[in-house]
Amino acid sequence: MHRKAYVPGVAALLAALLAALLAGCTSGSSDHGGTDNSNPGGSSTSTPAAEPGRYRTLPEPCGSVTHETLDSLLPGIRQLTDEEQREKAYEGTATPTFDTDRKVGCGWKVESADATDHLLVDFERVVSYDTAVSDDSEAEEVFASKQEAAHLPKPATSGASSSADPSADPSDSPASASISSSATPSGLQPRVLDGLGDEAFLDDALSSSGSTAQQRTVTVAFRTSNVIVTIEYEEQPATVGTVPDSKEMQDRARNLATQLAESLAG
Repeated sequence: MHRKAYVPGVAALLAALLAALLAGCTSGSSDHGGTDNSNPGGSSTSTPAAEPGRYRTLPEPCGSVTHETLDSLLPGIRQLTDEEQREKAYEGTATPTFDTDRKVGCGWKVESADATDHLLVDFERVVSYDTAVSDDSEAEEVFASKQEAAHLPKPATSGASSSADPSADPSDSPASASISSSATPSGLQPRVLDGLGDEAFLDDALSSSGSTAQQRTVTVAFRTSNVIVTIEYEEQPATVGTVPDSKEMQDRARNLATQLAESLAG
């Protein structure tokens, strides 16, 4: 009778120990699960990547300017009697580059009886390597640096003459020092342009080349999304003392810029 009473007691003790162990495991699992849930997800608080720029590729630069536009910018092409030479002049020369997805350009240089004209068109696609900064924002920074480097003179105040202030410090406007005020009429000085891409500016510089003919360089740069386009148009007259016409050169360069902006937009 004593043996029969002992066995159930042992069984009861074992059952109690097993229940306690199971309860402990269940409690530990619950505590561990609570720790995991204290920071659910983990990626939910991360900053989403900035939007990529509109452009993933660049146009073929030497084919970006029509023959008609080249005829206007480079009058010497129409004076070429040899058809093969004329076609070669239209083709231009591609600018050396290490990455055609990021930067391309093309140049044309043609002599005429009156002057030597040179045209350079450059395309740059800006890409941000910071996931928190968009390509467009990065391009804005690059363009701002480019415009700052041009040293555009400060715009005239409202109601004031657009000519340079005689009391102004010439060092405040390095670009204006290279421009002949008599050869650059009022309203044609280097300036920010409206209605061209997302932002744009124009620079106009007349070199001081001593006894040789003066060379004028008109630069038009604009940004569309993450692509920056720069046009450099130079003319050096064949006759000493002749000054290239500022308005004519600016009009030609701006017309080309408008064509390129429309082509990118399309």
